[in-house]
This record gives sequence, C-alpha cells and structure tokens, in this order.
Amino acid sequence: MSSSLRKLIGTVILVITVPVYALIAMVIAVAVLPGANVWWQLIYYLVAGLLWVPPAGGLIVWMAKADHHV
Repeated sequence: MSSSLRKLIGTVILVITVPVYALIAMVIAVAVLPGANVWWQLIYYLVAGLLWVPPAGGLIVWMAKADHHV
C-alpha cells in the first residue's frame, strides 16, 4: 500500500473516530457523573481525555511507514 493511500485512510479514520469518541465520552459523562464527587469527575475526564491517544498514535505510526518498493 502506498504512503499516500495510508495517509488518506488514516486521516479519514481519525477525522471520523475522534469526534465520535468525544461524543460517546460526553454522553457517558452526562449519564454517569451528575452528582458524582469532584475527584471521580476529574479521574473520568483525565482517563477519557487520554484514552484515545494510544490508538491514534498507533494509527499515525502506521500512516508514517515508508513505502517498500522492491
């Protein structure tokens, strides 16, 4: 697969999944966190805010792979 195609696919995946993930995280927060202790809210937002980073990082590494021409 060419580098350009990987970058296109990866960009489309990121543009779609990051906002969807954010919406899901917000829905969960609204459903679960009202009335929760401020510390539980802080923990949730820290975890939810960073949970998308490793998958996105892996996708970016995949997108940045060099082409292997034989």
